[in-house]
Amino acid sequence: MNPVPDELITATAKYLGVGGLPVGQQQELIAGFGEVALKAATLSVVGKLAADKRDEFALLAEAGDAAALKAFLDREVPDHEGLAKTAVDEEVKKFKAFQTADAGAGSKP
Repeated sequence: MNPVPDELITATAKYLGVGGLPVGQQQELIAGFGEVALKAATLSVVGKLAADKRDEFALLAEAGDAAALKAFLDREVPDHEGLAKTAVDEEVKKFKAFQTADAGAGSKP
């Protein structure tokens, strides 16, 4: 896997509100957030799939054929990109709210 460019890490850290942290912490938080966001996006899309299509989705996902998976989702869940974006946006809001609450709690004597 190629390393993530520093500019992308910096931009993501700024977007998530963790740009003031040491780079190592930024990378850990971004990686953790990425996992949570991916799960949320996947669950939102899979939740819209008909039950009898979920096994096919799982097989395509495990095979790693991005083009076949996209074609499947385009057919079975036409707004899958919008659903995924909405789910990720919600996770960003939760992450930022947590960061704000955590920073506020840390500033109390």
